Parts: sequence; structure tokens; C-alpha cells
Amino acid sequence: MKTPVIHLDVDRLIQRVALFALTGLLAIGLAVLGFHHWQMSDPYVRAVLAIEGDASHGRAIFQMNCSGCHGAKGDGLVGPSLHDISAHRTRASLIRQVIGGQTPPMPQFQPSPETMADLLEYLETL
Repeated sequence: MKTPVIHLDVDRLIQRVALFALTGLLAIGLAVLGFHHWQMSDPYVRAVLAIEGDASHGRAIFQMNCSGCHGAKGDGLVGPSLHDISAHRTRASLIRQVIGGQTPPMPQFQPSPETMADLLEYLETL
């Protein structure tokens, strides 16, 4: 008679673990959705993402403003290599990085939306 009681306790434990895991996944999903919404709520970010950039213009912008720290080909010097950066960061987070200068010694840089779109287009070629 005691075996069914143990069986019920195991079933309850499994249900609680499953509920906990489901709650955790839901919380993670909501956090990701909230973060995406937060990134897209910035009018500047939305304006940049609405423009199709020109990589050749972006290369010139990169050479003038970024190559001193990131290298002429984005290989990295003082700043890190930017090769495959678009595979690791979203376009919105790259925009925020550029305009916010979030990682010292990177300066803040707020180009026009068109210029930023060109720079993003170039970064995707690295």
C-alpha cells in the first residue's frame, strides 16, 4: 500500500519540475521579447533599420571613424576585431554600441540615420 504513495510523490515532483521549467522558459521568452521591443522603441534605431545602406559609403565612414582602433580591415587594434560581428550582434545592438560608446575607450558617435545604415551595411561584409 505504501508504494502508490511514493509513486504519487514522484509524479508530483515531476509535475513541479516540469512546471518550474516551463515557467523559466516563459520568463526567458518574455525577457527576450521585452529586450527586442526596448531596442526597437528608439526612433533613431527604427529610422536606421528602415534604410537600405550602401556598403561602399559605409567603408569610407569606417576608414575615417573606426579604422584607427579596429584596423583598416576590421581586424582589431585597440578595439576588437569586427569580423563576423553581424553574426554575434543584432543590427539594433550594433547601432546602440556605435551611438553609445558603451565599451571604453570607444567614443560616442551619432551619425545621421543614412550614414549609420551605410556603416551597418559595411560591417556585414567583414
